[in-house]
Amino acid sequence: MKILIYGINYAPELTGVGKYTAEMAVLLARRGHEVRVVCAPPYYPEWRVAPNYVAWRYQRETRDGVTIWRAPLWVPARPSGLKRMLHLASFAVSSLPLLARQMLWRPDAAMLIAPTLMCAPATLAFARLTGASAWLHIQDFEVDAAFDLGLLKSSLAARAARWIESTLLRCFDTVSSITPQMGSRAVVKGVKPSRVACLPNWVDVSTIFPLARASDYRRMLGIPAGQKVVLYSGNMGAKQGIETLADAAASLAGRTDLTFVFCGSGAAKESLLERCAGLTNCVFIPLQPMERLNELLNLADIHVLPQRADAADLVMPSKLTGMFASGRAVVAMARRGTGLYDAVAPRGVIVPPDNVKALAAAITVLASDPERRAALGKAARNYAERALSPESTIGTFEARLATLVRGTHGTHGTRGTHGTRGKQTNVETPYFGGPRPSTAAARRRKPATTEEAAPD
Repeated sequence: MKILIYGINYAPELTGVGKYTAEMAVLLARRGHEVRVVCAPPYYPEWRVAPNYVAWRYQRETRDGVTIWRAPLWVPARPSGLKRMLHLASFAVSSLPLLARQMLWRPDAAMLIAPTLMCAPATLAFARLTGASAWLHIQDFEVDAAFDLGLLKSSLAARAARWIESTLLRCFDTVSSITPQMGSRAVVKGVKPSRVACLPNWVDVSTIFPLARASDYRRMLGIPAGQKVVLYSGNMGAKQGIETLADAAASLAGRTDLTFVFCGSGAAKESLLERCAGLTNCVFIPLQPMERLNELLNLADIHVLPQRADAADLVMPSKLTGMFASGRAVVAMARRGTGLYDAVAPRGVIVPPDNVKALAAAITVLASDPERRAALGKAARNYAERALSPESTIGTFEARLATLVRGTHGTHGTRGTHGTRGKQTNVETPYFGGPRPSTAAARRRKPATTEEAAPD
């Protein structure tokens, strides 16, 4: 099949949506599909366009067998609510010529990755004009997050934005998300259950795995062998609630056997550095190269995944899969009934969101109990091996998409000489289950080549 993936974030971004979008594209290409991507230059989570890319220039590159067109966008140095909206809008507008360029290619499916939903009208128009299936994959419910996290506050704007969101969601042939709870939220917003699918995020357990030795990062950071390392690695933004972990570190400053390592970047990093100023038990390092990710994750004795209470079910932190695969104990902040709670509770420690005392207490107990840490790490690793295979998620996507395409071709006819084809039929049975058991295969990466591309 020919598949167009349309989304603002893509590799070589090391974390978040871009990482998973790129891995999905590469996996599909390796399974014999022809895959093209329309995206922006890499900028996340630093909020700064990466070296070798230009914010205001169209570029084309080939990476791991996938052809990628990059559209210009505006990247604010200090993103606020309004600036984020303008940032997303700049990509939605600048990417239109690249989307139009793909019309002659006539893909079988056009898959929009949310964020950003601002690209939904163009995706739907593209799909209708080319006869492609319109698929929306939701990594974040950005409209809900913008208001629930206080990035935008007008009640009138909230009602208008949610009405627009609901209208757009109902127009897609398939709406998928990464947890059953997020899929249920799509249904609440008006999507027919028959059009909802679950495509969980994944982890390659052949590249992320427990080390039988101490991580090289202990030596690099000068952390003694007896120290227990509490690690946060990922984006430092508004949704993470990472200030809670900083406050927990401050409350545990008297514990000389604990070192808190914060690895990452993002809009909230500067305020986090100010919060931890003067704390000798805190170490900050930038995001590390992908090839060093396994060493980094194995630095942890305890992984911590903070989360704000008002972000529950709006996002499922992408970093969780790597934490599980590393075979280390995980402490997560989540409410009962959320996707994060259901994922962590059987194989980790759950504390209430925004509760510094509960987080500090959980860290204290685990730091003093190596047997408990080992048991939780083993359970997490077993779960990653059993249920978080990338092949299972891609298989679910392929099967559903093939059903849509067969329905189009078999029921409504094929493309004719004038390039038209009939309306899609929808799959009647939604898939809300987790990924099916499979064994992740090792993946070899090819170098990327970059060249400028005209937008026409």
